[in-house]
Amino acid sequence: MTPFFRRHVLRHAAMLAALALSGLLASAPAAAQGEGPPARILVGFSAGGSFDAVARLLAERLRTELKRPVMVENRPGAGGRMAVGALKSGPRDGSVVMLGPDGLTALYPFTLSNPGYDPKKDLVPIGTVSEFPFALAVSAQSKTATLADYVRWAKAHPDKANYGVPARGAPHHFFGITLGQAIGVELQDVPFQGSSPMLVGVIGEQVSAGIDAFGSVLEQYRGGKLRLLAVSSPQRMPQAPDVPTFSELGHKAINGMGFNALYAPAGTPAQAVAEWSQALSRVMAQPKMREQLQAMGMLPVGRGTDELVSRQNEAIARWEPVIRASGFRGD
Repeated sequence: MTPFFRRHVLRHAAMLAALALSGLLASAPAAAQGEGPPARILVGFSAGGSFDAVARLLAERLRTELKRPVMVENRPGAGGRMAVGALKSGPRDGSVVMLGPDGLTALYPFTLSNPGYDPKKDLVPIGTVSEFPFALAVSAQSKTATLADYVRWAKAHPDKANYGVPARGAPHHFFGITLGQAIGVELQDVPFQGSSPMLVGVIGEQVSAGIDAFGSVLEQYRGGKLRLLAVSSPQRMPQAPDVPTFSELGHKAINGMGFNALYAPAGTPAQAVAEWSQALSRVMAQPKMREQLQAMGMLPVGRGTDELVSRQNEAIARWEPVIRASGFRGD
C-alpha cells in the first residue's frame, strides 16, 4: 500500500467512524426520545461518500426540526437511481424522502432510454440542500501552471489532450465536452471507477488533467498534490480564493453548479412536503451546518421547493442540448 493510499484509507476510516456515530444518534428509537415515528432519508450512494455525509448531517439536525427520529438508508447503485426505485415503492405519507444528485433530473432522462422513472411525475421537489462547482485539476508536478498553459499545451498536443472523470455520463464528462468546444480541441474523456482512482491518475500524470466536483479535489489541493486551474462557479470559492473561475479567464460558457436536493415520492401530501421544506430551510440557516458543508467544499442553499424547481429547469436547459449534440448514450 502506497503512503498516499494509506493516508486515504486512514482518513476514510476516521470519517466513517464519525458518520457511524452520527447515524447512531440520528437513528435513536422514538420511544427513547419521546418523539414521533421515525423518518428516513434514502441515499443512492455508499456510506462514507460525500452524499452520505451530507445526509447524516441533515438527519441529525432534522430530527429536532421535525420532532421525530430521522435515519439514513443507503441504496447505492446506478448513479442514485436505485434510491429512486426505493422511493417510488415506499410509503407516501411523508416518512420517506431521498437526497439525490442533479443528474437525476438534468442528465439521466437524456442519456438513458429508460431511466426507470419520470422525474416530473415520480419526484416531488422539497428543496436544494447545497451546490458545488466543478474544478479542472492537474498534478502539482505538472508544468501546466495556469488554464492558459493547459490550452496552449492541448492545442499543441491534441492527441494527448485528455481528462479523467469519475464516470462517463456525469456532469464532469459534459463539462469536459464544453471545455473542449470552448478551446477548440476535442478533449478525450478517460473514465475511472470513481473519484479516488481518478485523482490518483491525475496526481500520477496518467491523464493530462481531471474534472471533478470541487469538494472531491479540495483535500488533495490543500495537501499540495493537485493544482486547480479553474472552477465553474460564478465567483471564486471561499475555500480556495486563489483559484480563478473559468468565466473570469474568458470562458464564460464553462460555468454552472452541481447540486444535491431532497425529494419526496409522488402522492406525498402537500402538507408533509411543506413540513420537510420548511425544516430544511431552518437547518440550512444554522451557522454550524453551513460551516460543515463549506468545509466539505459545498455552498449551503436550502431555499425551498420553488427554488429547486427553477434550478432543475436551468440545469435541463443547460445540459440537454450539450448531451444531445454529443450523441452520448449511457445504455
